[in-house]
Amino acid sequence: MQSFLYRQSRIWDYFLLVIGTGLVAASIQCVYDPIRLVTGGFTGLAIIVKEVTGSVIPGGVPLWLTNLALNIPVFLIALKVKGKRFIGRTLVGTFLLSAWLYVIPSVDLTGGDFILASLFGGVIGGVGMGFILLAKATTGGTDMVATLIQHYVRHYSIVQIMQVLDGLIVLCGLYVFGVRAALYAIVAIFVTSKVSDTLMEGLKFSKAAYIITDQYELVAKKIMEELERGVTGLHARGMYSGDEKCMLYCVVSPKEIVRVKEIVAQADPAAFVIVSDAREVLGEGFGEYNGNGI
Repeated sequence: MQSFLYRQSRIWDYFLLVIGTGLVAASIQCVYDPIRLVTGGFTGLAIIVKEVTGSVIPGGVPLWLTNLALNIPVFLIALKVKGKRFIGRTLVGTFLLSAWLYVIPSVDLTGGDFILASLFGGVIGGVGMGFILLAKATTGGTDMVATLIQHYVRHYSIVQIMQVLDGLIVLCGLYVFGVRAALYAIVAIFVTSKVSDTLMEGLKFSKAAYIITDQYELVAKKIMEELERGVTGLHARGMYSGDEKCMLYCVVSPKEIVRVKEIVAQADPAAFVIVSDAREVLGEGFGEYNGNGI
């Protein structure tokens, strides 16, 4: 049974990887490349190479070929430095992205509109990158280069190194395509990161409430009975008064938080309530963790 679930999980991961790389390739071929938006990574570098070589080779060097050519030496180095296990799914992701770039035709879906391209491309690419990360993989490129550099330069994080590498590629794009394209590329990068982060963190937002009240037993009872939500009592001490208190903690849906505040107000108008966002909640009454992150 366990081996069956493991196989099922791997099949789902590779399904996400196929769809994710397809969406990322679509954002590049149908949004970024037609109006020359360089959003970092090896694919951004490929757009620059295609433009520069356009006067020598009709249409320039294809994106898929540049992406593959840049990744091959990086993977060979990673194989020597990190070993086979490290490059497994990333190797698949890199070849899938190159294959999608080869298959998907270059069609301008935005009609040369930079605003639409930066937003629309950012959403498509962000969803695709989110799927790839949920599949526990990457597409190589600057991710892999940053990992290799960090292996030797430990005092910098992989994210910091990636930001420098992608920033240099965007600066190259600025030199080749001008300031306007580079500024919109920054917008596209921001949208992509926000969308992919949202997919990784989960779409089922909830509300967390911290309640400090002298009527904690009554409030907890009403929340558990009326909303059928669990409540946790936390021991607390007022630093000004020195009094021992019981602070209630509960997580509810956005709709239910209104009723929680009504319950507290009715039981103790002097109560102190803090409400914050809970980006993802797993457990009884909320989402279930299935090993795939969604």
